[in-house]
Amino acid sequence: MGVPLLSSPAIFPAVFFLFSFTTLCLVPEIALAGITRHYKFDIKLQNVTRLCHTKSIVTVNGQFPGPRIVAREGDQLLIKVVNHVQNNISIHWHGIRQLQTGWADGPAYVTQCPIQTSQSYVYNFTIVGQRGTLFWHAHISWLRSTVYGPLIILPKHGFPYPFAKPYKELVPIIFGEWWNVDTEAVINQAMQTGGGPNVSDAYTINGLPGPLYNCSAKDTFKLKVKPGKTYLLRLINAALNDELFFSISNHTLTVVEADAIYVKPFETNIVLIAPGQTTNVLLKTKADFPNATFVMTARPYVTGLGTFDNSTVAGILEYEFPPQTLHSVASDHFRKLQLFKPVLPPLNDTSFATNFSNRLRSLASAQFPANVPQKVDKRFFFTVGLGTSPCQHNQTCQGPNGTRFAASVNNISFALPTTALLQSHFFGKSKGVYTSDFPISPIFPFNYTGTPPNNTMVSNETKLVVLAFNTSVELVMQDTSILGAESHPLHLHGFNFFVVGQGFGNFDPNKDPAEFNLVDPIERNTVGVPSGGWVAIRFLADNPGVWFMHCHLEIHTSWGLKMGWLVLDGKLPNQKLLHPPADLPKC
Repeated sequence: MGVPLLSSPAIFPAVFFLFSFTTLCLVPEIALAGITRHYKFDIKLQNVTRLCHTKSIVTVNGQFPGPRIVAREGDQLLIKVVNHVQNNISIHWHGIRQLQTGWADGPAYVTQCPIQTSQSYVYNFTIVGQRGTLFWHAHISWLRSTVYGPLIILPKHGFPYPFAKPYKELVPIIFGEWWNVDTEAVINQAMQTGGGPNVSDAYTINGLPGPLYNCSAKDTFKLKVKPGKTYLLRLINAALNDELFFSISNHTLTVVEADAIYVKPFETNIVLIAPGQTTNVLLKTKADFPNATFVMTARPYVTGLGTFDNSTVAGILEYEFPPQTLHSVASDHFRKLQLFKPVLPPLNDTSFATNFSNRLRSLASAQFPANVPQKVDKRFFFTVGLGTSPCQHNQTCQGPNGTRFAASVNNISFALPTTALLQSHFFGKSKGVYTSDFPISPIFPFNYTGTPPNNTMVSNETKLVVLAFNTSVELVMQDTSILGAESHPLHLHGFNFFVVGQGFGNFDPNKDPAEFNLVDPIERNTVGVPSGGWVAIRFLADNPGVWFMHCHLEIHTSWGLKMGWLVLDGKLPNQKLLHPPADLPKC
């Protein structure tokens, strides 16, 4: 059903807000700025049926997808997570800066040990200088396949959007996947055999696969709109392993925000959104009742050589009948409405993907400046891509030439420790947990996008990059063709960054920086490294702690395409990591 943002549709049932003195239903429109908002997340099993297949899945509060978090810029959030399942759990608040509150970031064995069965943890953080659409999800193994939900940050009172106020904000559109089998079994089997994982059985919009899948006509997401209105749609890609094209037939979308950052508005019929990315768009409906129904669809953008879910999720955009139309007449008339379907790009349309990403630009206005670091203190060059690791003795592996699939940054496949990196750093117990010598560039340079080297093996280590507080960083991430070129959506925790350049082939440090955009580049938290190309980002290391960076294709993270940045404390009190909370989980 099409509903305003602040109501509680069936897909996202209401969440109870537990306040210190009383319990009330929170309405952000009338809430004061800078308040404390309390949520409770009960991690529990819930039977859910999709594709005529019922299974027990891990959920938050029994909901799939999970509940919406709604707050305003400047609010403090206290979210108590109670684990009632046998799986360990941790929750990441994707895109939240977590200034001085790295203990609340959530990636298991990076900023915290996971929450064990029958244990709880209160995530405590304040939203500073951010507004827009983000999301939250489990950050351990593949549990985010079912444990995810929207995180909506409204502007402070008195601070309007930098575009015309929409008539309504519709329910967020969050893309995901449905698996008939247990995703923990899928990744466990892949890690044991060294081969690629099985793929999902369907894509979903707000947990619903839609009519293009068997036994799913009744499980179709629908948006209801009125003619002649402008609506704000919040798009979120929570899928595990696929970038997605999205379109609504016969309607133009105006992109106004990406990763909770306002952008220079531009019109498009199709949106490309990678896992971990969010995009806000304005939908202007037709001036009069169109005597038609319109399909919205999403399907993958594919660049790799592996298997993928080659299917399409569909939802419906319905126009409300004019008030003067009798219900019985409307019902009969509805069955006769013409149905329009969108046309999406080819699965491997890198040209569209490139053109779309190039159109994203920061507002760079007086109110919303693009504070791009103009001076660079440290430069890094990271190769990202797939490789192999040896098969264990007396085992048959299903990777290339009997090896195991692996993924790496600068040929290092990151090994998560058995205790949290941030705790090890904070308490001075890093010995035997990690080393501080992550290479700033590949140890063995090669033709990264040309003929791959004969040796495809990677090392398996736990190394961090160490930065002094307020270091300005330029990082070039280069895709490799070792086992085939592929796009990689890289997510950096704890920071936003500016995408100052991108291109195809090998990055040329002598020529390419001259073309960098240092005026209005897009600012985001997740960026796609182009297939067979490179992307350059800049950020200021102004947030003390240990911060994870990883590919948001979950299989690549499982294979080791991840690393960590350790930002040391600054000299001032507001530049130091706060002390860990008393209920921080223990390993």
